[in-house]
Amino acid sequence: MDSSNLLSVVTFVYGLAAILYISSWIFKKTLPGLLATWTAFLGAMGNAAGIIMRWVESYKLGIGHAPLSNMYESLVFFSCTIAVIYLVIERTYKNRIIGAFAMPIVFLSIAYASLSPNIRDQIQPLIPALKSNWLIAHVMACFLGYAAFAIAFGISLMYLFKQRDKDGESYLLSHFPELSVLDNLTHQMVTFGFLFLSIGIITGAVWANSAWGSYWSWDPKETWSLITWFIYATLLHARMMRGWHGKRIAYVSIIGFLAVMFTYFGVNLLPGLHSYAQ
Repeated sequence: MDSSNLLSVVTFVYGLAAILYISSWIFKKTLPGLLATWTAFLGAMGNAAGIIMRWVESYKLGIGHAPLSNMYESLVFFSCTIAVIYLVIERTYKNRIIGAFAMPIVFLSIAYASLSPNIRDQIQPLIPALKSNWLIAHVMACFLGYAAFAIAFGISLMYLFKQRDKDGESYLLSHFPELSVLDNLTHQMVTFGFLFLSIGIITGAVWANSAWGSYWSWDPKETWSLITWFIYATLLHARMMRGWHGKRIAYVSIIGFLAVMFTYFGVNLLPGLHSYAQ
């Protein structure tokens, strides 16, 4: 079995995990939740194995770069990082309902990746300017940040749903974590994501100077990465200096993730050095 076949199997495993998490949330049964955790764990292990296998295959073909260079490979890594970070949160907080919001994002990410068979089945060489060790540092840092923002997005949705049900009358929302827990989790995930996004932008600037002779060229992806950075910087500043909590933080977190998605997907429709569509 090669990496693309393994990752296709992982797609279905993540889909099953998402269904089990949602079933556990809706029906409030322990068994589906337990099965969801182990299924998500197996999916994450298979996902990581697929990344390693694709890296090995790249070396066997004489290409020899980390599998982070195109839309398919980046989505596979994105899915893996979200799954791993979520599983750490689940183990820490002993609450599986968050999985009903996190795991569908994982599944949709890797399922979308599978829709590009020409890229999925062929490992492509990098252009000479991009052959650098900065590839790993830059892309991994950015996607660790994106993964944390994705989970913060799911938790922010949970907060807004829970906040509307102040009397606790909703059957579906009764087992959500307390509002204070969701608020703190959103803050923690945004802080974690902001740190790695900052590292990603810095390493990207160094890499750009090495490849193109300029630290910053106002490429569409660079511009939108900076916009995204400012949105999350505003969130953290408002929380620390203005005392923002709860609903306002949740809304800014959601806006920030929409900016992340445009930075990731939307700018590929525009001409630029960073476009995965090129």
